[in-house]
Amino acid sequence: MQGLVNGWDLPESLRMAFATIGNFDGVHRGHRALLERLTSAAQTAGVPSVVVTFDPPPMALLRPEALPPRLTTIEQRVDLIRQAGVDTVWILPTTRDLLRLSAAEFFQRVVMERLAARGLMEGPNFFFGRDRGGTIDVLRDMCDKNSVILEVIEPVRIENEWVSSSAIRAALMAGDIAAAVRQLGHPYRLNGTVVDGAHRGRSLGFPTANLADVATVTPGHGVYAGRVSIGEKVYAAAVHIGPNPTFGENASKIEVHLLDFTGDLYGNTLAVDLLNRVRGVQKFASVDQLLSQLRDDVETVRNLVIGTGLENSA
Repeated sequence: MQGLVNGWDLPESLRMAFATIGNFDGVHRGHRALLERLTSAAQTAGVPSVVVTFDPPPMALLRPEALPPRLTTIEQRVDLIRQAGVDTVWILPTTRDLLRLSAAEFFQRVVMERLAARGLMEGPNFFFGRDRGGTIDVLRDMCDKNSVILEVIEPVRIENEWVSSSAIRAALMAGDIAAAVRQLGHPYRLNGTVVDGAHRGRSLGFPTANLADVATVTPGHGVYAGRVSIGEKVYAAAVHIGPNPTFGENASKIEVHLLDFTGDLYGNTLAVDLLNRVRGVQKFASVDQLLSQLRDDVETVRNLVIGTGLENSA
């Protein structure tokens, strides 16, 4: 079974699948509920389960100025979808030609001709086709006329709030990692390249890996508890996002201090899973005050990461 298909050439083995179509940014708890129903229905019917997604997001071509920052890279999205038990992720390259397809044309080319889908699972706010002309009611009518099963999966609600990618972005930007993680159902991951920094952390006894080229939402300024996997070992991490006002630096940076780690990470790609917020960014009156706070931060991070039960799981 193909785990990933990129492009229009879908193998014959994936025809007659149960499928779902969407962006799935973040692969949050609402997405997971839909994916669980998809895999269950496919297994019962003895057919493949296929997730159809897009790269880049359609908004990147239609209205790039309005494109919200992503919660996941395409690689993260594929991994998280596959972790939900889906057989195959089919990535459709987003092109002007694809976006020009009407709802009827999209349904015919993707659902009928390529997939020959046996069934579809979608949320109630699903739109497809040019100018978002295809609503869930339009899709239901098309499915009925073509003997395709359609199940509409209701959104998930947590603590009186609907789970959504936009709500998760808002929580992250506000620095509320705990709220974002509750809705995601998994830690929030930052991927970046370790670059050379000022080496001030090393001189203070708290060496940091400085992350650059982060393609997803950067949380609001603060100090966070996280974890980093290097090889087969998982390290607790204290993550500082923002400026260093104690040293008169205004530029925002992402600095990662790995607890109990020694080694050189320069040039490596680091995946940092954020779990909770420790405190805000502060300006300290002296280096000694800063060091005292850093020692407290490390212990807080250690306890938070151990408290999640996730310190040994990647």
